[in-house]
Amino acid sequence: MAERNPWLKYGLIAVAAILVIALGCGKDGKDWTSMDSGTHSQLNVVWGSSSADVFAVGQNDGTILHYDGNTWSSMSSAYTEGLKCIWGSSSADVFAVGYGGTILHYDGITWSSMNSETNEILFAVWGTSSSDVFAVGNSGTILHYDGIAWSSMSSGTTDTLLGIWGTSSSDVFVVGLFSIILHYDGSNWTEMNRGTKGMLVSVWGSSSSDVFAVEHYGTILHYDGIAWSSMSSGTAEQLMGLWGTSPSEVFAVGYPGIILHYDGSSWTEMSSGTTNALFSVWGSSSADVFAVGQYGTILHYAG
Repeated sequence: MAERNPWLKYGLIAVAAILVIALGCGKDGKDWTSMDSGTHSQLNVVWGSSSADVFAVGQNDGTILHYDGNTWSSMSSAYTEGLKCIWGSSSADVFAVGYGGTILHYDGITWSSMNSETNEILFAVWGTSSSDVFAVGNSGTILHYDGIAWSSMSSGTTDTLLGIWGTSSSDVFVVGLFSIILHYDGSNWTEMNRGTKGMLVSVWGSSSSDVFAVEHYGTILHYDGIAWSSMSSGTAEQLMGLWGTSPSEVFAVGYPGIILHYDGSSWTEMSSGTTNALFSVWGSSSADVFAVGQYGTILHYAG
């Protein structure tokens, strides 16, 4: 018996295919995929110099992972404590910081320990070059590396400092406990903003007049070069990591596996495919982004 309306049949198939594609994508139609990290250790931060040279550090046993563009593998550092952050100026100039004032340096071949002159936990590291690196941590600790040695800077606070980012050696932002925000102008650190109960954990910007900071309970702050203001994030979940490529390509990650994307107008939740907490996000471009978190979770976004 002949079909009454073959076009109806193929039309329904096409609609079904579109629905399958849509349902298989994130809430904004974009996918994150899981990668095999080879570890169950909590991964705190991810950073890289390129899409084929990515590092991640972990909470346990001095975990350092490296991605060569194909697979993640463990690196040997002879360090057995937790590492909180990693940053570098190149593939042969990488710094990792953590408990007890630990600072490790990678020269492209081996990891070695550096003298930090502190026992405070260091939570974040960032710099402009191999001879201009900052590290921040407990008790208002701010350290600076000039290419020869690490030295202590006067921060003007004893609050825990958790995140750092800047545009240059004379334009650096630091965030931390009680929503504190510090700014460095090349000479002095000054307090820009302070809340009452919050904890800003990460800061990133595209320029000195386009800076974002994330906090627990879904708080996202934005600096326009004049003042800090609150943004609508659409969530009350804890946000932990922040990174982007431009004013209209910004990612924020947190609990429980939440990933937000900012397109220059609004924040939209993406489907991560996990309920594991995510602590850090970084990419080589807006179409090559990594997020890391609990239980060795590593996610990748290809745009």
